[in-house]
Amino acid sequence: MTAGESPAARRRLTIDGIRSMKGSAEPIVMVTAYDFATAQVVERAGVDLVLVGDSAAMVVLGYPTTRLVSVDEMLMLTRAARRGAPASILVGDLPFGSYESTNELAVATARRFVDAGCDAVKMEGGGATVERARAVIAAGIPVMGHVGLTPQQTGDREGFRVHGRTAEGAREIIASAQALDAVGCFAIVAEAMPAPVARAVTERVRAPVIGIGAGPATDGQVLVLHDLVGLYDEHVPRYVKRYAELKASMVDAVTRYAAEVRARSFPGPEHVYRMEAGEDEKLGALLES
Repeated sequence: MTAGESPAARRRLTIDGIRSMKGSAEPIVMVTAYDFATAQVVERAGVDLVLVGDSAAMVVLGYPTTRLVSVDEMLMLTRAARRGAPASILVGDLPFGSYESTNELAVATARRFVDAGCDAVKMEGGGATVERARAVIAAGIPVMGHVGLTPQQTGDREGFRVHGRTAEGAREIIASAQALDAVGCFAIVAEAMPAPVARAVTERVRAPVIGIGAGPATDGQVLVLHDLVGLYDEHVPRYVKRYAELKASMVDAVTRYAAEVRARSFPGPEHVYRMEAGEDEKLGALLES
């Protein structure tokens, strides 16, 4: 790798490349990104998949649930993320209400995300979502499934809990994953479930399974960027590991900036532009005339 070259510049994975990582010794790495700057960060870090997640509703837009983000808001974030990560596989989360009712709506919404720069879309849940996924895949758009905790269907924080704690609940999750796998989803997210359940899902589907709060036995892992770098602190799930505390660092930086402005120690001489030699005297003469 040459100086300044990012890991992403060395390899541009494809959807088929992700499929081929099923059971690989090297797990798939997926991270969310919601704008130009965060997409640049995750691409330069060399992740395998970039997800423009509907978690943006909460961590970027300040909504109390993911159900409130609109298609237009998600598309704006998607376009920004694509500009920041031009070499990455970009997956767009179809927001609540934009695909559930009919196959035609699902396909139309998915096409809007592809037009905005996505290589694939993600859809939550089993049940009717399986048929919507089938239709979108038939239209030529790769789909990532999502089982276990599905925040769009939950709707509020009371439902943000571990799923599959009972044998019957676990069987329902496995059946949903198998149904999504059968219609051709290229990958499946498994969220907030006991590790043995995620292992059973992973062993019973052909698509790679990407876990979030699902233990280490999946084919990959995903985290929300704002969680892993400490930018979002309203609710931190147990499964999140903080790799940085950027919010605290940012608050400290802005606090120090404000103090220096108030003390008139910023800007200093090194931050000031100067006129060409002799021009300030000429300006003074012009203003006095």
